[in-house]
Amino acid sequence: MSARPDDPKPFYDAHVFACVNERPTGHKRGSCKERGGEPLRNYMKARAKELGLGNLRINQAGCLDRCELGPVMVIYPEGIWYRAETTADIDEILETHLRRGERVTRLLLRPEDGPVKGA
Repeated sequence: MSARPDDPKPFYDAHVFACVNERPTGHKRGSCKERGGEPLRNYMKARAKELGLGNLRINQAGCLDRCELGPVMVIYPEGIWYRAETTADIDEILETHLRRGERVTRLLLRPEDGPVKGA
């Protein structure tokens, strides 16, 4: 789906959805929460504020269905997916993607990277 000329301007320049979904301990797919998704999302939100990155929203999300690859996030309006495991990864996403509009190639997730179909 693409934007139409008569669409209103987006409310935010960027909207980050960071998965913090929790599955039962031992679930075969795992979960972003058990892999540290919640503290990473909290760090990202606080750090973006410290850096003065305005007009963006960082939200927690339920399951984004890429559990095996977590912790994951998706950034709109581009629809770019990342796997971030450390605060250094978050810092790089904030600086490179959200400040400069570039991509953090080493953290990118592509459609062929998952999820496991039928799991």
